[in-house]
Amino acid sequence: MNQKVSILIPCYNAEQWIAQSIESALNQTYPNKEVIVVDDGSTDGSLEVIKSFGDAICWVTGKNRGGNIARNRLLETSTGNWLQYLDADDYLLPTKIENQINFLTQASSADIIYSPSIFEYWEAEIVKQEILSITEPHDPWILLALWYLPQTGSPLWKKQALLDVGGWKSDQPCCQEHELYLRLLKAGKRFEYCHDSGSVYRQWSESTVCKKDKTLTYEHRLEILDKLESHLKLINELNNERLYAINKSRFDCARMIWLFNGSWAKSIIRKIYDSEHSFKLPSSTAPLFYQIIYHCLGFEAAEITAKFKRQLLTLNK
Repeated sequence: MNQKVSILIPCYNAEQWIAQSIESALNQTYPNKEVIVVDDGSTDGSLEVIKSFGDAICWVTGKNRGGNIARNRLLETSTGNWLQYLDADDYLLPTKIENQINFLTQASSADIIYSPSIFEYWEAEIVKQEILSITEPHDPWILLALWYLPQTGSPLWKKQALLDVGGWKSDQPCCQEHELYLRLLKAGKRFEYCHDSGSVYRQWSESTVCKKDKTLTYEHRLEILDKLESHLKLINELNNERLYAINKSRFDCARMIWLFNGSWAKSIIRKIYDSEHSFKLPSSTAPLFYQIIYHCLGFEAAEITAKFKRQLLTLNK
């Protein structure tokens, strides 16, 4: 119990959720903790809710400067040697931190302890939950390439590891944790998988940056994949499994990008085969009919056929 954990909550206009987030932090069964909240210039009633917790938490406020600047301010303010980030519209199960701290007894050299997130989806009056499993192999390079490393609230982060890489990139508009994951991996930080799920990631709005501006999101995701591939080549650790994961992720991006920018999507396909001449379509995202058309007529024909099939299915419902 000698490890102190700082639970760090950035908040911007989350009046509806912030109380539950703070309560879930205070209700952690792990005793050696502090809870710090940064209000990032909220214009709703968030700050009044934060103040209502009194001396149970530490809080600061200031003008709106963005999520990563708020996370770095929390990093600087924290006094724990382990960090639990928690977005203001998410929450933790009571034993989340205790389970991951206990896991350190079998992974004492860990810098990042990551676990599956619990996805909570809100639509009207319906609330659904599912565990976002993290598939094997638990090679963090592969998991990052496939976008399987979890959302910000899932890991327990060693404070020194984040300080060593300069914290969060203040001007990163999206894919923020993925950009940080890449720098941590490049710096040789150790990622350890713990199977306990204890963080709840709530999806209730379509107004997040990643939802609003898909072009921006895909640009940054593809940039991270390029940097990942280049670094692994540089250190001579780009094995077949990692290369395939990178190109599978590119292929998945290309299929989605095709829906709004065909020429960009086709350029991604060309890049895949420049990188890996023997790349094979992933059966998980490319059914047999698609693969046959793809191999006979190419990516564009396969996508046109897939679109036509979707339209037929819609008409027949």
